[in-house]
Amino acid sequence: MRIMHISTRLILGGSQENTVLSAEGQSRRGHQVALVYGPIYGPEGSLLQRAQAHGGIETFQTPHLVRRIAPVTDLRCYLSMRRLIREWKPDVVHTHSSKAGILGRLAAWNEGVRCVVHTIHGLPFHPYQSRLRNRLSILAERIAARRCHRIVAVADAMSTQALAAGIGEPDQFVTVYSGMEVDQFIKPRWSRAEARAEIGVTADDFVLGTISRLAALKGHDDLLDAVSPLMRSRPNLKLLWVGDGWWRKRLLKRVETLGLTGRVIHTGLVPPQEIPKYMQAMDALAHPSYREGLPRAVPQALLSGVPVVVYDVDGAAEVVTDGRVGRLIRPGDLAMLREAVEWMMDHATQRLAMGHHGREQCRQRFAAERMVQRLEEVYASVLGPGGDADTGDGPGSRPAR
Repeated sequence: MRIMHISTRLILGGSQENTVLSAEGQSRRGHQVALVYGPIYGPEGSLLQRAQAHGGIETFQTPHLVRRIAPVTDLRCYLSMRRLIREWKPDVVHTHSSKAGILGRLAAWNEGVRCVVHTIHGLPFHPYQSRLRNRLSILAERIAARRCHRIVAVADAMSTQALAAGIGEPDQFVTVYSGMEVDQFIKPRWSRAEARAEIGVTADDFVLGTISRLAALKGHDDLLDAVSPLMRSRPNLKLLWVGDGWWRKRLLKRVETLGLTGRVIHTGLVPPQEIPKYMQAMDALAHPSYREGLPRAVPQALLSGVPVVVYDVDGAAEVVTDGRVGRLIRPGDLAMLREAVEWMMDHATQRLAMGHHGREQCRQRFAAERMVQRLEEVYASVLGPGGDADTGDGPGSRPAR
């Protein structure tokens, strides 16, 4: 097959890593793969070099594919995508993220691509933005859903929320959990002692880690508010922040104001292949994010044998069985968040058992090879065994325009 993936920003992030791993796996299976993306900028890093280093992925930057709403630029982007699709002639166009998903699906559909698929990594509407923006996002997603054959969700929760908003039809949706390179977490190149020595913590320190962009709705402020009183009474509690983002300066100033300089270790931006090292340094992972499709750092922590404390939003409960592999917290409940961290500190035996259970639970479920196989099955459900799109009334048919 000729498979074209389209993603808005190829930054270091969960949806982008999912996309690149999909493209790499499909290339290894002998498919011709293209990756289309918009301009990459800012402190969040880039996955472009990894995609280009693979050798089997053609990369195309379209300068008009931007995240913000910009009608003239968006029209130029749509037209340039149609030209690119017409020239590259994909059998499958697979879009990722909201802006790329809307424009890419419209372009692919109107160019008559035989299989148009969109992955929901996280929905563009949520309670933390204006009603007008949510209404526009839902309207755009409803229109785009009628211009694709399948909608892949990284968690069942994404399908449920989309359908409740009137987006798509039930037979369009299929859940494919995000794939990880599981072996690098299960068999890391670094020992716990080496990882902890590198960040300057002792064997007696309790390291609560966070792997996330330093950005809105990721919960770093909640974590400071919840655990700063605990850090004053527990001098061995250290925070490890892995990642970078637009809020770095403000958050690190806040750490200084709280008198926690030296107690919060900030690595800055790190390449994905080094994430397993920082997982080895942790005693527990905190992920107090307010919106996620499926929080990718959570199964990565569990694969590393690290238990988790996670806000119970979106697909989190599909990864975390509360009390077995970690703790699910009501979003914004700082007292509950603080209590969960304190419990992790005081129950070492149970904490280690949680990490063990989590590793066994995630080992097969989140393997990248499994994700690639499932995506191939999604494409085949549309294209059929002979490679021709089904035009009947079944789930492989084109939705009515």
